[in-house]
Amino acid sequence: MSENFKVNSIRISPEGHLDVLSQDEVNKLLDTSQGGLYHLFRKCSLAVLSCGSDTDDVRQLLEDYDDFDIKVLQEERGVRLQLTNAPARAFVDGKMIRGIKELMFSVLRDIIYVSDEITNNASFDLDTSEGATNAVFHILRNAGVLKTRTPPNIIVCWGGHSIKRPEYEYTKEVGYELGLRGMDICTGCGPGAMKGPMKGATIGHSKQRIKTGRYIGMTEPGIIGAEAPNPIVNELIILPDIEKRLEAFVRIGHGIIVFPGGAGTLEEILYLLGILLHPDNKAIPFPVIFTGPESGRSYFERVDQFIGKTLGADAQSRYEIVINDPALIAEKLQAGLRKVRKYRKAKGDAYFFNWMLKIQHEFQKPFEPTHANVAALDLGRDQPSYQLAANLRSTFSAIVSGNVKEDGIKAVEENGNFQISGDPELMVAMDELLNSFVSDGRMKLPGSTYIPCYELVSHDQDPIEQA
Repeated sequence: MSENFKVNSIRISPEGHLDVLSQDEVNKLLDTSQGGLYHLFRKCSLAVLSCGSDTDDVRQLLEDYDDFDIKVLQEERGVRLQLTNAPARAFVDGKMIRGIKELMFSVLRDIIYVSDEITNNASFDLDTSEGATNAVFHILRNAGVLKTRTPPNIIVCWGGHSIKRPEYEYTKEVGYELGLRGMDICTGCGPGAMKGPMKGATIGHSKQRIKTGRYIGMTEPGIIGAEAPNPIVNELIILPDIEKRLEAFVRIGHGIIVFPGGAGTLEEILYLLGILLHPDNKAIPFPVIFTGPESGRSYFERVDQFIGKTLGADAQSRYEIVINDPALIAEKLQAGLRKVRKYRKAKGDAYFFNWMLKIQHEFQKPFEPTHANVAALDLGRDQPSYQLAANLRSTFSAIVSGNVKEDGIKAVEENGNFQISGDPELMVAMDELLNSFVSDGRMKLPGSTYIPCYELVSHDQDPIEQA
């Protein structure tokens, strides 16, 4: 990429938060060794600075800006960041765009906090369910996301980052209806279905003269390079891994909308259903709606069929499918939020963090998508549906990793495709769904040729013929 698209050197200062760091924290951020934080900080910062990029290839981003550098400076007035060869799209008239500047210091805040207070803190036993939830709570609290004295109004929106234009426009229409009703938006912070609802909600909030609209983006280091934070996000949180990111969504969200997507969206759906299917969560109200424009009808029909074939009718009963009716969706969620508020008030549970939701440790343990771990996943029917959902979630997590994450792409290049095996009927259902994603262009950005990173094999060792 031409040097004309880079800013050679600039220093920036934080605005109102994280003005100072200890010398030990600075040293960690400058440490380029394998155990240091420099490479993590650099990658996440580059993703934020690349807001608006049209690529989901993290390695291409790193190659285009291989000379990008970031340093933390301790000065007499506090901490500053020294940027070298940063993406020019983050600047206007020689100054960094204010929203991007704020997100840069959110990156700094979360990386330092997780390293000092979570990862290296014996008080958090991440090998237990309670310890993992406690860690998620403290990360969110440190980021200022947990707001007391506010009624349930956060709607989590999931969906693909490379959806088609009509589907993107539809997400804006839904966001607009939510904004008109005073609801705030939380997404994975990237483009596509993560950006559209926020964009629509800004107009709805503006029409209602709501000046405190919240557009919460939650990401993690493995995905941030492929899904750079969109410019509307005004609260960015970087969780340490995908599992804590997913838990953060369901702990602070009061309702969930799912738009069309690909393997990553299925990972999110399976995570949610696995939790809601647990007997301890049966009575907890949690409105969930799958929606898209008319062109998305077939997508959700396939998803619904897959869920029915794998997890059964009970799982299908935990969501509604509403096609092409943004106002109805907002009305249904508004009614659902009233039930959430009534239930939590009766149980004495917080509005800002769903403590009562039972999340088993299988959904919290970071799943490393190695070839051995993927091959060992139990995709048989002789287990509770919520446990099968957990294993299916990990399977789709591996596919996401092989598609867009740096480590996953490298692992597939070195060791071949992931081998996914399970009961024959289940494998056929998964193959049908994944093939539909490929044929609809939902596994890569439009215009890209998708090369599968997986092979499906039934338990009788017969390979599934892929399209």
